[in-house]
Amino acid sequence: MIDADTSAPPDPRRYAYRQDIASADLRGRVEADRFVEGWPAHVARAAVPLRREPETSRGLETEALFGESVTVFEEAMGWAWIQLKRDGYVGYVPSDALAPGNFNATHKVCALGTFVYPVPDIKAPPLMLIALNAELALRHGDDRFVELDRGGFVFARHVTPIDRYARDFVEIAERFVGAPYLWGGRTRVGVDCSGLVQTALNAAGIACPRDSDMQQAELGISVDRADYEDGLARGDLVFWRGHVGIMLDAVMMVHANAHHMMVAVETLPEAAARIARAGSEIVQIKRLPELSA
Repeated sequence: MIDADTSAPPDPRRYAYRQDIASADLRGRVEADRFVEGWPAHVARAAVPLRREPETSRGLETEALFGESVTVFEEAMGWAWIQLKRDGYVGYVPSDALAPGNFNATHKVCALGTFVYPVPDIKAPPLMLIALNAELALRHGDDRFVELDRGGFVFARHVTPIDRYARDFVEIAERFVGAPYLWGGRTRVGVDCSGLVQTALNAAGIACPRDSDMQQAELGISVDRADYEDGLARGDLVFWRGHVGIMLDAVMMVHANAHHMMVAVETLPEAAARIARAGSEIVQIKRLPELSA
């Protein structure tokens, strides 16, 4: 991942560097006391907050999901400083939330969430609730339950092969309607605007950065104002400064927002007028060519 302007400092959200330590692949681009290669690990909890600083009092920047691969650059005082393989995001997670080594996922969760049970019985007390897009390595299974290679069982219809994708990312986003708003969230327990976009696109096999400014800069092609005043297309992304929504059709939009404090559906004119009163206008609309390919 290379920034377009190589003369500018790399974005610390997606490049692992601090004054005292940096990823070895940044040698020559940043200054640091030492450069390290890092080592592979993967997430062993259902979902773990990734924070900008190693403090539980700090809000989360994003979440790392069960089975997600990471690179660890440092462990100290119970915290690991890591970079997510999925989108390159950098931050701190508790060291005990990780398991060492590479993770060879065979399947992923295709439902909004599914429980991991200690035995193949829905009446058993579940071990954890794992989210859409969580990655799994399966040992074997039948038409009811599949067994994880490190123990535990999940409902077979809630998982799909790792290389099989949803056909319609907008339909995935619609499933989240009513989910609470959570800054940095990526699951139905709590999700923010850009987390909703990223999660839905990832489920459809479309790579997507984490934050709305990154999404605006890197996803799709711009839709001219003259075109969108005549109506938008399903899947168009509408950007304000610090916010993004997904068009369901020419008028209706789904977005995770702090006004409703949940994922809600409303008309674009209604949302645009309210956000404008708060001081922000639509800055861009992007269309994803992948949807019409």
